[in-house]
Amino acid sequence: MRKLTVSNRTEHTLSVEYYGPKQPHLNSCVILPEASTSLEVSSSKSHFVLSTDSSSKWSTYDDDEKVSVDADAFQTRFPLKFGAQWKAVKVEDGCPWRIYRSKTSRRHHRLLVLPKRNLASYLSELPDSVPLSSLALPGTHDSMALYGWPVSQCQDVTTPLPVQLQVGIRVLDIRLATKPEGLMAYHGVYPQHVSFQVILKTIHDFLTAPDTCRETIVMSIKQEDFVNVAPPVFSQKVRDEISGGPGGMEMFYLANKVPTLGEVRGKVVLFSRFGGDGNGWKDGLEGIGIHPTTWPDSKKNGFTWECKNTVVQTHDWYSIPSFLSIPEKVDLATRILLPPSNDLPTPTLSISFLSAASFPLGLPPLIARGFGWPSLGFGVEGVNSRVGSWLLTLLGEQEQPRVRGWVFMDFFRDPEDNAVVPLLVECNFRGRVGGQEGWPSIR
Repeated sequence: MRKLTVSNRTEHTLSVEYYGPKQPHLNSCVILPEASTSLEVSSSKSHFVLSTDSSSKWSTYDDDEKVSVDADAFQTRFPLKFGAQWKAVKVEDGCPWRIYRSKTSRRHHRLLVLPKRNLASYLSELPDSVPLSSLALPGTHDSMALYGWPVSQCQDVTTPLPVQLQVGIRVLDIRLATKPEGLMAYHGVYPQHVSFQVILKTIHDFLTAPDTCRETIVMSIKQEDFVNVAPPVFSQKVRDEISGGPGGMEMFYLANKVPTLGEVRGKVVLFSRFGGDGNGWKDGLEGIGIHPTTWPDSKKNGFTWECKNTVVQTHDWYSIPSFLSIPEKVDLATRILLPPSNDLPTPTLSISFLSAASFPLGLPPLIARGFGWPSLGFGVEGVNSRVGSWLLTLLGEQEQPRVRGWVFMDFFRDPEDNAVVPLLVECNFRGRVGGQEGWPSIR
């Protein structure tokens, strides 16, 4: 027998069917929108049924069938496996929910039911008045680093840039080096076999497609060959390639301030970690995008800087001693994604890197993914899984979380085949108060 707490974070009234302890027949209950209930469920007969209408008639199904749909209702049926620390429940493509199972103790588990957002175009659902500092935007650290395992690779080869954009990534970390053929993606000295022009075309195609033309992308650009190429030369190359590339300068938002979503739909917000004093760019430093005034190397407790009327708090502690520092890394990286106990009088943008690397006991795949079987006590849980567990706890609470910030991840599809990104996306629809942080007042 187990205790199962089901949290309904959808607009549907859910009908639940389940086996109770020592009962051969199905029990049922109803969970209202934004409500939770706790059930006593059988460990031996653990199949669980969720549907949108308890009075609907469904077609019969075999034990192996998961989903049955008719014109008036949706039903999903799945086994409750109680081993994993947390897991995304696999349902058919037509399911209107994302369902997560998590464990709080050996005999107490939680089921979180969220609406299924369109990850390719979720920003189109948000109001124009919201500044980008008030959003939770999933991003990739070293977005183009698909090669160079285990030191230089930070993303899986199955997640090139077009895939990242379609599954919800909205903040890119582009590292470039100057070559005879033009700017090329690099991570350190390791080539990533794609040109800046291909990157620009991929983004232009995404932002001009009918279904995704109301999205926006934040692009951080950083120079990787600063030892051999003078920073002003690199800055000029970036400007020239943007100007001559698909969409030209018009595709970019180049003001040195945090814009509202309405100002940048269909555009790329430049985040320039290059450019020095902005020489060669129209309006100088005021025309090279959001431009950090400081970026200390791997400062453990983070740092802050100002961008016009916005305070930017940044966590980029990447040089951790080893995988033993993963819990501390996660605590520091997630802490700044929540508002302080006393909100600052000026808007705050949080930028958090979940990535970290050190040799030999803190390589990027190990830090992001962990290793072994941590749910069984053998191994280490990675950063991504720990952040997923943190988000599930917040989203399962009755008081809605106010998570916001730009979050850069390594190997973002792990764990659970892109289970963390939808949780970050869902935070954009939770804990928002009308009339605050740019959200429209409710009349």
